[in-house]
Amino acid sequence: MIAISKHMQPSASESRATAAGDRAGYPAGDGACTRTRAASLLQALGYPVRLAIVRELAGGDCCVHELVDRLGGQGSGIAQPLVSQHLRVLRSAGVVSSGRRGKENLYRLVDGEAEEIVARALEHARRHP
Repeated sequence: MIAISKHMQPSASESRATAAGDRAGYPAGDGACTRTRAASLLQALGYPVRLAIVRELAGGDCCVHELVDRLGGQGSGIAQPLVSQHLRVLRSAGVVSSGRRGKENLYRLVDGEAEEIVARALEHARRHP
């Protein structure tokens, strides 16, 4: 979770605006807490390897070693411990969940929303290099 320092707290007028729908055009109910959670999600997605993991999981559930193979194998510099670490971040952000398949953890996207965010971000990056 992102810590908000005292100087980042909304002023009284910003708090009143948030209660009725703020000046930035957010509907009422999209207060600072919701924006903080959204920022945490974007932060969790903010690494190229994590974007690639989300894209791979959009194609179906898989375990860590399958992700390593799909992301280019050991020769790509993406080792299994690194992928596991990124999966932990994505799991704590609510992007992926895991279950068991025999002795392995099987990872899946919680829903399609994160994949949609990633797809739109990649498309934006292609259009605006």
